[in-house]
Amino acid sequence: MNIDPRLHRIVATQPYPLLFATISGAHLYGFPSPDSDFDLRGAHVLPIEKVIGLEVSDETVQQEMLVPPHPGPLPIGCGEGGALEMDIVSHDVKKFFGLLLKKNGYVLEQLFSPLIVHTTPEHGELKEICRARHHSRSSRGNVAHSPSDKNQSLLTSAATGVITKHHSHHYFGFAETQWKLFLKESPRRVKPLLYVYRVLLTGIHLMRTGEIEAKLVRLNEEFRLPYIADLVARKLSGPEKSKLEDADVAFHELEYQRLRTELQAAHGASTLPELPSDETRAALNDLLVRIRLSAQKTQKERNP
Repeated sequence: MNIDPRLHRIVATQPYPLLFATISGAHLYGFPSPDSDFDLRGAHVLPIEKVIGLEVSDETVQQEMLVPPHPGPLPIGCGEGGALEMDIVSHDVKKFFGLLLKKNGYVLEQLFSPLIVHTTPEHGELKEICRARHHSRSSRGNVAHSPSDKNQSLLTSAATGVITKHHSHHYFGFAETQWKLFLKESPRRVKPLLYVYRVLLTGIHLMRTGEIEAKLVRLNEEFRLPYIADLVARKLSGPEKSKLEDADVAFHELEYQRLRTELQAAHGASTLPELPSDETRAALNDLLVRIRLSAQKTQKERNP
């Protein structure tokens, strides 16, 4: 997916420097309909004077907007250039790091999204710190290693990343919410049903491999569910085709329960840690301090 240049301009106008900004939502999951808005997510760096006092403001910055049509032709793969409905949500780096240390699948998917609108070297370092590491006890035999970057000295071989087996709870909960939404709507829609399957398959894949994969079509290369391609095609076709008046609810409920059971089994068999290691927390703390000091230095150089 090519990135619409208007998204770069939106990112450039944010009130605080961004560590990264990526695309989430239906575009990340691989089934945006023609009227899907763009969900930009990221982490920003508050100036040091805003974080050392009693009150911390702007820990989360959110903005919704309608971006006017592009005045000229867009690069191939960027759509037709019509008005863009979008929202951007970013958290200060300390808050974002804190969310990463909890079983929060949303921030993991934002961090590892391949649809990158803005990045920095620190974004790459953060991904390396957070990436799951299977130790020798893992049946996959992948041994933890330390990156060679001299700035990552605290990322020792004992670091485990931030992904734990308890991230499965996020995917259980998200799937349950979307399943209830699917059932209560009339007529029923493809979107919540696709979210049910996307979330459960992402969770199972995460428990088995320690890797974040949010694109449903790619996940289905592994799971080979025969009905996914038709559901995705309906969603991509727009609002009219996405109504499921003929939905076989009994069939999808059996599949929903089956995949929930599969996620539970994957959780039980997972070699992921119970909690991020002390070494991982230390590496995150070290990166956070360096980001703050670097931002302060940059600010002084711009405003001597």
